[in-house]
Amino acid sequence: MSLHPTRAYAELLGRLFAARRFGIVLGLERMRALLDKLGAPDRRLGTVVHVGGTNGKGSTVAMLAALVAAGGVKVASYTSPHLSTVRERIVIGGEMITEAAFVAAAAEVSAAGGDELTFFEQLTAIAFVAIAAAQVEVTVLEVGLGGRLDATNVVDAPIAVITGIALDHEAILGSTIAAIAAEKAGIFKAGQHVVLSRSGDPAATPVLLAAAERAGVATITRLDWDAIDHVPPLSLSGVHQRRNAAAALAALDQLETLGVVKVPPVARAAALERVQHPGRFEWLDGEPEVILDGAHNPDGAATLDALLRELPERRIVMIIAVSADKDVRALVAQLVAQASYVIATRYQQDRSLDPGALVSVVREVHPGIPVEAAPDLSSALGAAGEHGDLIVIAGSLFLVGEARTALMGVAADPIALSDPAPSSA
Repeated sequence: MSLHPTRAYAELLGRLFAARRFGIVLGLERMRALLDKLGAPDRRLGTVVHVGGTNGKGSTVAMLAALVAAGGVKVASYTSPHLSTVRERIVIGGEMITEAAFVAAAAEVSAAGGDELTFFEQLTAIAFVAIAAAQVEVTVLEVGLGGRLDATNVVDAPIAVITGIALDHEAILGSTIAAIAAEKAGIFKAGQHVVLSRSGDPAATPVLLAAAERAGVATITRLDWDAIDHVPPLSLSGVHQRRNAAAALAALDQLETLGVVKVPPVARAAALERVQHPGRFEWLDGEPEVILDGAHNPDGAATLDALLRELPERRIVMIIAVSADKDVRALVAQLVAQASYVIATRYQQDRSLDPGALVSVVREVHPGIPVEAAPDLSSALGAAGEHGDLIVIAGSLFLVGEARTALMGVAADPIALSDPAPSSA
């Protein structure tokens, strides 16, 4: 539960929850009209770095924001989704937005007619109003879904980063890597400085390069496989995080070229050594130990699988929940490959797949791995200790958010908010 939220904040959460009924509406016209009524706060965000891609966006945003802050520059970030409280999405000067500032920005958005827009459109407008009021010098902005028609794409960002392309949200973005890459490349704009990571499917690269050239971007920084060799030690685990860090460092180089910030090598290294991104291969000490990982598509699950393979031999109990709109079979194939035992559960929102249905998929894909169903995370945790010495909780960021509240005491909103399922579009 939340630690005594104000009445105004609780009421706002209720209104935002109700806005989920509008589903997902892709397009920029509604956002542009609302922002113009608000005095165009999107044009007062400082220098904007727009980060798109399938996986790794949030980690890249966290690392780039930490690097910019190391240069003594006031930076904000806007990300999605959140783990425990919607306020996690808006971070200004290294601090999550306060309830009071969130409510104040939301009141401005509502007064301008924002209540008629979707959940994500309203949150994006709230973020822009709050960040503009804070007078930051840099904003690191994560794409919500796709890119071309995402609400964040109203911003004229001088720098764009693509972290990598993989299959996800096929019902909206397309069923092929090329189609998804084309949507992600929709954030490219004339005169922009573009950074392309080597993460994801290499088949996306020609599509991204062609789109960047058509858009008339100023420069393209195409990171090669050796880019990670120049990344200093990280607090975040895995080769994939070193690729994300390489992209963040390349974006920082572009900010330096524009004269926005200057961060010497020693400060860069210190920032990357201490940056945190909760819920991404996050270790919790205890008996047994617990790993929290938000892997929620096949590519992310493959990355988690690779990290688990690097560990000393352990009896791993996987507690998993997945969203019903995902490619569940492909996700499960990678997700539980290292498990000695699987407990299929659900997170407490309507997008979650029924545990019984999830059990059936696990048995079909991995018939040799024992699996049982649990109605909720609490029940799953109660059963997990009997079957292994390492618990891994994965499959959904929503499940990871519940786990951080249950196991770490992280304060959660009194109303669980999430973006509507893509299938509702």
